[in-house]
Amino acid sequence: MKKFIPVAIVIVLIFLVVAIGFGGQLLDRYTYSNERADLSEYYNISDTNNLPIVLQDTITEDTVKLIDGAYYMEEGMADTYFSVEFYKDEATDTLYYTTATDIIKTVIGSTEYTEGDVATTLDYKAAVEVDGQIYICLDYLRKYANFSYEVYSDPGRIQIYTQWEERTIADIKKDTTVRYQGGIKSPILEDIKAGATVVVLEQMDNWTKVKTDTAIIGYVENKMLTNIRKETPEAVNDVNLPVFENTTKDYTICMGWHQIGGMAGNADIYNVLTNVKGLNTISPTWFSLSDNQGNFTSFADHDYVDYAHSLGIEVWALIDNFNENVDLNSLLSIQESRTALINNLISTALDYNLDGINIDFENVPEEASDSFIQFIRELSIPCRENDIVLSVDNYVPREYTNYYNRKEQGIYADYVIIMGYDEHWSGSTEAGSVSSIDYTEEGIASTLKEVPANKVINGVPFYTRIWTTEGSNVSSEAVGMAIAESWVKDYTSGAVWDEKTCQNYAEYESGGKYYQVWLEDSQSMETKLNVMSKYKIAGVAAWKLGFETPDVWDVIDAYVTASK
Repeated sequence: MKKFIPVAIVIVLIFLVVAIGFGGQLLDRYTYSNERADLSEYYNISDTNNLPIVLQDTITEDTVKLIDGAYYMEEGMADTYFSVEFYKDEATDTLYYTTATDIIKTVIGSTEYTEGDVATTLDYKAAVEVDGQIYICLDYLRKYANFSYEVYSDPGRIQIYTQWEERTIADIKKDTTVRYQGGIKSPILEDIKAGATVVVLEQMDNWTKVKTDTAIIGYVENKMLTNIRKETPEAVNDVNLPVFENTTKDYTICMGWHQIGGMAGNADIYNVLTNVKGLNTISPTWFSLSDNQGNFTSFADHDYVDYAHSLGIEVWALIDNFNENVDLNSLLSIQESRTALINNLISTALDYNLDGINIDFENVPEEASDSFIQFIRELSIPCRENDIVLSVDNYVPREYTNYYNRKEQGIYADYVIIMGYDEHWSGSTEAGSVSSIDYTEEGIASTLKEVPANKVINGVPFYTRIWTTEGSNVSSEAVGMAIAESWVKDYTSGAVWDEKTCQNYAEYESGGKYYQVWLEDSQSMETKLNVMSKYKIAGVAAWKLGFETPDVWDVIDAYVTASK
């Protein structure tokens, strides 16, 4: 018995040690952690003057900058967040914002801005420049966009709302903590008091993802939530956003470009309009930039306009930038020359009783892109005031032409016209269609990602190219429909329908040369028009009048009639 007692004591002690260890593990497992998260790390803050943005219910990677007690956003972010685009005049260091009716200016670093002729003083700088980057004060942006913002400290962060849709909210039942993740061992982000209200973002079995009223996003236990309900916050609508009352028509546009090389060419209108059906708009190539001061050559003719009007056809005169001596960037980036061009265009349009202006600035250099868009914005104001239709010609969208900013064109201009041709052009290194059906549809679908359908016009070719391949050399000649059809009859065994391009195709070989043509005719035109009907766009334009065969007008007229 004496020998048994020490053994029993050892066993008991071992049992107690195991029990204590096991109990400690249990205690540790079910005890709430008091570890606190580093909020600067949570918000990824490396500079206390750069405040992270919480947009709606998401912590973004963007920041606003604290400068002299005010909060500033990068210029490019203003469009991303609030659909507000500015233009910087490099020569005068002036920032422009253009509405439907006015041009608003502020010198960067100034506490004053002007709208029209009225100057207003602010208690902050509207815009500043830091390390070559322009920042715009949020309070200045609030003049042009409906949004709310609130700043929180320790660490500094900013909550921005641009939408006020219905959301789920809940009350906190008793004092608790908001944790980084769902779990009692997850670090604490914030202590939260009973009665506080949180936004419910995602509900799970035991934890719910919430956002507190200080823009902390984390997790609380489900048992701590009560009175879960729906709420629609009061929207911020104190800014009267500009209303762009564009001069769009209540009928399907059918426009033909009329190439005119001099005053004598105006008489050709009587010929090109002989067989047309459904045409309601004509765009003569009358104007061409002539210098960097805003002047242009003109072949405008009163009799031409009067004759078109007598047939119920509107005249949208075209201006191009094909003069190699004109530096488009120099012209459009200087306010005086840009304004001179606008004034000259409007005065000429009024003098000749024009119905519209068609801007055909091609190969716009990327460095001129911002000035080009500002020109469109500013030109739109007097066009709108004088009921003059403003249309802008564009290439089929490609990544390398994104800087044409079709989105802004679609806001300020009345129509954005796709030049839906030159898929293969004079400089192409391989023969091919000028405008296959896939190319046509791609141009329309891509443009519609940025421009409303009721503002999109698709341009189609009345011409094709006869291609010659000799060894590795490829060349082509642009011809009208009638010439192309004659060529097929004279030199080939006939054209066959190509399902891939939706065009009639012909070819032949002679003397070591290989000839090909993808025809534009009434059949190919009908397939293109069917695509336009599918997307319900504003209409069709054709380059160029005089190159078509009469039967093409039958399918065009049917499209225009059916689209009414």
